[in-house]
Amino acid sequence: SFLNVVIYRVPRRMSIARPASHCPGCGAPVRFYDNIPVVSYLVLGGKARCCKTRISPRYVLVEIIGGALAWALVEGQILRLPAETSIARAAMIFAADLMFALSLVAVAFIDLEHMYVPDAISIGGTLFGLVTFSLRPDLGITEALLGAAIGFGIVWLPFGVLYRLVRGRTGMGMGDAKLLMMAGAWFGWMGAVFALLAGAVQGTIAALAMLLLRGKIEEPASVQAERRETENALALLGPEERAAAEAELAKDPLYEASSSGVGLARIAFGPFLVLAMLEYLLAGRDWLQGYVRWLGPLG
Repeated sequence: SFLNVVIYRVPRRMSIARPASHCPGCGAPVRFYDNIPVVSYLVLGGKARCCKTRISPRYVLVEIIGGALAWALVEGQILRLPAETSIARAAMIFAADLMFALSLVAVAFIDLEHMYVPDAISIGGTLFGLVTFSLRPDLGITEALLGAAIGFGIVWLPFGVLYRLVRGRTGMGMGDAKLLMMAGAWFGWMGAVFALLAGAVQGTIAALAMLLLRGKIEEPASVQAERRETENALALLGPEERAAAEAELAKDPLYEASSSGVGLARIAFGPFLVLAMLEYLLAGRDWLQGYVRWLGPLG
């Protein structure tokens, strides 16, 4: 439930601590018994008790995903730890990995709706990954630092610098670069590269499916609304203030309206990076070991 608070409030620059959870329709406080993950949504039939405002299915979806990830981490990570691992260490590994996974879920839903990755999560997750490097097998602080640098660089240099020089616009947002920096801090450089490549493949498949089913790729309604609000605010400024504001906004790829052309269509890439990072967290090391074993006879 708290994850839903983060997803709703962070993009709106609201405090995640105050006020307490309240109904989006009438503002009435949400009672504790109406805030039980999944159960409360089903009991209430997807509507607020106070004013019968419909509750977005996203709330229960996020709660189900969170529970599924916790179960997957226990099955795929904790129960496979060496027998000599202490309960305290196993608990720390589980807590760190769950915080990492749930942070990624928040990023995915925020990026889907607002097309941006909050620095508080990506940079904070990077620092947390560096601090907890010892909880992950075969990862030293040097590998974590190098992974973070490579993760950021493989997006920033080609898509943030070279792409802009060639085409005059940013190919990928720097939020994606910071998200890959987070991946590198957690998994090392191989994890960051895996996240970029697997995310690109899965994102391409999703984009093609969207084009086949809908014939076009549209920006989220909230992004379009935010751009209109920005344009209205600019119209109220004086010439000099407006020019300065527009120069600053030009650095933000979302300020430029998305083109209708297929090659220039804009899609949130964060969710696909998140998917790849979760895949690597749960099974990436097994995949890499299997790949190395497969390469062995070929070599």
